[in-house]
Amino acid sequence: MKQIALVTGASRGLGLALTRILSRTGWDIVVDARGSEELKAAVSDLAGVIQVPGDVTDTDHRQALARAIEPFGRLDLLVNNASSLGPSPQPGLAGYPLDVLRRVYEVNVLAPLALLQEFLPLLRRSHGVVLNITSDAGVEGYPGWGGYGSSKAALEQMSRVLAAEETDLRVYWVDPGDMNTTMHQEAYPGEDISDRPPPEESVPGLLALIEGTLPSGRYQARTVPVSDP
Repeated sequence: MKQIALVTGASRGLGLALTRILSRTGWDIVVDARGSEELKAAVSDLAGVIQVPGDVTDTDHRQALARAIEPFGRLDLLVNNASSLGPSPQPGLAGYPLDVLRRVYEVNVLAPLALLQEFLPLLRRSHGVVLNITSDAGVEGYPGWGGYGSSKAALEQMSRVLAAEETDLRVYWVDPGDMNTTMHQEAYPGEDISDRPPPEESVPGLLALIEGTLPSGRYQARTVPVSDP
């Protein structure tokens, strides 16, 4: 029986890199992203991928994701990867626009919880995996990262509590490390980030967590033990 995954924010970066490897290893994957054309261009050549473009903060979109997964009757993996950086360049907290901060929290904290609530019955049935993508900005006090960082800190604590409450699931909150992605470039406008590793370098650690037996907890993707192919 094929395993079923939901990966948010799958049109580029880490979400796309993970979707590609899951497709190659035989998963069926429901994916989303806000840009329908970008999502189609990114995943249309991948086997077993169902595209449901939309915004994770939108109730109707989350219901559309549920309808896409319903025919499978199961969900083995929920990857909360979609994130909002907030303004670029990142402002200090003293001048952070509160309406923008509210949007950051809606994407980075409330939407993952809403998806969890939607799919928890299926995840419980399959003793599945919840993979929440976090950041070192959620544990370190970097100037200018108060909005994004505090949202990731909230996601981490929510994951920690979920792991304590849902002991039949494996719940991981994972820092993928610095990556050469569009979001990382937006965080450092005008800087050369070509020395950052591609997101593909973080995927083996994610896959080791998904397919392995490590206990729920916080991990750094590039330090997770990976078996030789």
